[in-house]
Amino acid sequence: MCHGDGDEVCRMSAQQLVLRQRAELVRTLCCGGTSEPLESVLDLLLSWGAFVWEDYLNVCGPGKTLCSRTRELLDLTYSKGDSACSSLLTAFSHVLPDAQKNNLNLGAFCAVQNAQETPLCATLTLLSDRRVLVAKLRNCVTEALDVLVQKGLLTSPECEEIQLPVYTASQQARRLLDLVKFKGEGVATVLLQFLQKIQITALPHATNEKCIIPASVTDYQKKLCSSISAQSHFLSTYSGTGKFSLDDIYTEGLLELGQTCSNTLVSLSLEDVVGAVGTLNVEADTVLVSGEAGSGKSTFLQRLHQLWARKTVLQNYLLLFPFSCRKLNTEHRELSLKELLFLHCCWPDGDQNELFQFLLDHPHMVLFTFDGLDEFKQTFADDQRHCCPTQPAKIPILFFNLLQGSLLKGVRKLVTSRTEAVPFTLRPYLCKEVLLKGFSPDGIDCFVKKHHSDPGVASRVLESLQSNTALLGLCHIPVFCWIVSKCYKELLGSSNTGPQTITDVYLMVLQHFFHHRTSKGKGLGKSWVQEHCRTIMALGKLALQGLEHSHYIFSETEMQNIGITEEDIGKGFLIQNQNILDSKHYEFLHLTIQCFFAALFITLHNDSNDIHTVAKLFQTQCRSTGCLGICQARKCDEPGTETSNFQITSMFVSGLLSQCHHSLLVQCCPIQALHKKCKQVVKCVSKGMHNHFKSIPRPVKDEKKSMHAMPDFVWLVKCIYEMQDSELAKNVMARLEADHLKLTYCNIGPLECTALAFVLQHLKGPVGLQLDSNSVGDVGVEQLLPCLHVCHSLYLRNNNITDEGIAKLVQKGVHCEAFKKIAMKR
Repeated sequence: MCHGDGDEVCRMSAQQLVLRQRAELVRTLCCGGTSEPLESVLDLLLSWGAFVWEDYLNVCGPGKTLCSRTRELLDLTYSKGDSACSSLLTAFSHVLPDAQKNNLNLGAFCAVQNAQETPLCATLTLLSDRRVLVAKLRNCVTEALDVLVQKGLLTSPECEEIQLPVYTASQQARRLLDLVKFKGEGVATVLLQFLQKIQITALPHATNEKCIIPASVTDYQKKLCSSISAQSHFLSTYSGTGKFSLDDIYTEGLLELGQTCSNTLVSLSLEDVVGAVGTLNVEADTVLVSGEAGSGKSTFLQRLHQLWARKTVLQNYLLLFPFSCRKLNTEHRELSLKELLFLHCCWPDGDQNELFQFLLDHPHMVLFTFDGLDEFKQTFADDQRHCCPTQPAKIPILFFNLLQGSLLKGVRKLVTSRTEAVPFTLRPYLCKEVLLKGFSPDGIDCFVKKHHSDPGVASRVLESLQSNTALLGLCHIPVFCWIVSKCYKELLGSSNTGPQTITDVYLMVLQHFFHHRTSKGKGLGKSWVQEHCRTIMALGKLALQGLEHSHYIFSETEMQNIGITEEDIGKGFLIQNQNILDSKHYEFLHLTIQCFFAALFITLHNDSNDIHTVAKLFQTQCRSTGCLGICQARKCDEPGTETSNFQITSMFVSGLLSQCHHSLLVQCCPIQALHKKCKQVVKCVSKGMHNHFKSIPRPVKDEKKSMHAMPDFVWLVKCIYEMQDSELAKNVMARLEADHLKLTYCNIGPLECTALAFVLQHLKGPVGLQLDSNSVGDVGVEQLLPCLHVCHSLYLRNNNITDEGIAKLVQKGVHCEAFKKIAMKR
């Protein structure tokens, strides 16, 4: 029954409901940040005949934002009258989850549309069955293209256009349907015959509808959603620096499949990450999302949690259990799997046994997420089997057996980690790897505008970035973009060219925090490092000891033993961990902040053993002791986390020992000590490069000599760039004797391109530089231009480079005498 205002709503026509709820409809289709709901609505309107092909093209015109297309859809539907609006509301009812439909009034128009007449031809079938065809095609686009190419119905360029990495699997399916429709009846018939042989993959929620879900499970799901929603409301990363609503600040990063059969880049939507797209090992249940430090892995996971709790995405998973590897490190008890789930995620109010049994009986309805595998103290091992979900075991054994599938086979596990810290022993248990590659240029623009409510400030920050290409190259990594946005006053007030290196950026952070925690009216003088030296050294010692033990959460007792005071905590570099409730525990604002303070301690600590400390830091082989001689209980064959952390620290040490920072640091450390450490870094970097060059095998007769760079090569190049030492770069490159440098699959982004150009421009003669299958992008291309004169060829296939980047490359290349060849694939 309807009363009052509700009575009026009940009498409204479909057209009036669309007009009245316009803002809510726009918000509903756009809130997830993905275009999939909008495109699904369009699929239905096409199949029902509410839209003709020209209408579809008008809404999906190139260059329009998601919100613009949504408004275009509403405008066009409204202009078509009541019948079209009725179809639109019905489409919303089909596409949206219940949680979102509850906030809308879809009137009495959400019944299933009348069955359409059987299409008379194949091209019309592509429209009438569009939504079902998209669902079938999204997991077999490559196979369908192969069939059409073999029959001579499509060309290779047309296939490449469909599979551009900017499109998700569903978008590729739609583009294929659009092209086939344009090609005509014969091509459409072949595609439909192919699809008749393909069984549509049954989504778990399709079978869930037949599954009787106990009330205890439903009640627990509601509590779990409420808990996760509350935890994910505010941005958790950098949470000590101000409260940001995740909705207001979240900016999508670039998600790509780590490996495909065709060796082409495939972009993914958020739902594709845990979906079937890109699966290489169908027997495995674990998905790895990897990226470098600061690339936004934790924030991505937080967004996924938030949208699941709202029932906006991943509706096929009834339960989601989020875990933090940092928190798991603090759990020293032996627990059963049931205890682990309920103690670390959400405690059930109802029958635990019935709930846990449902989970065991329906593993495909459950998703586990583990944030920060690289921060877990123990390296993954598969030598201890544990299969009983009710038998207690140590946390590492439970964790590793979950990832292997020995426990709860069928449950989907999503794990984040830094790329270089993923152990080889884990890879056989991965169904696929997804790379999180940070922000695109548009993403940087979007993040800065979201961070600053004042459009004028945002505009000035972006102008400053555009004028400093080195800093712009850094900002594709979200943590640097956050730093630049946070420290915008220091950036805009800089009298010089602004930060050029990562070390410059983090010194700006240090200055910003000390300035804002200083008494009102009292600014920072030139001796600000000296004024805060005690705090820097105390935090630095804590940071370094933590890195040596893969320790990232600190108790009050640990901090007091080192001499950290409440005033030190108040500076803002340490934040309280919210996951440990029994006592106060703290962690650094970000892992890179911890590495930076460790580097400050190594650089400023004045001791006779400091030279040995620096030398140990630059050792690329396994360390048996820490930088301060603290014994570590790690095995020498374990890869990853420790080495990765110390490589970040060593880059900071290189930057801090740069000549340009001596006047700042001499306030806390004698100049003689700084010079000694600087010479030691130069010696270590030179030796590391020399050893790398010696490993280059002799060329086969009549072939050119090639050097395939290992990860340590890129790290050492970045250390040289951080030092800003052109003489060191020249001396190092003088020893290189190779005609080709191969850096394929080396995770080269704009930041690495800046460092490479700084070093490679000192080569003795032209080389071929192979950078295929990286993340160079347009910004990275611009960073490479200074070394183009020493390249006779440049390979940039699979790097997300647009026409703008190509134009800059060609414009510079025509003026370089030795430069002869560009190899690219869009």
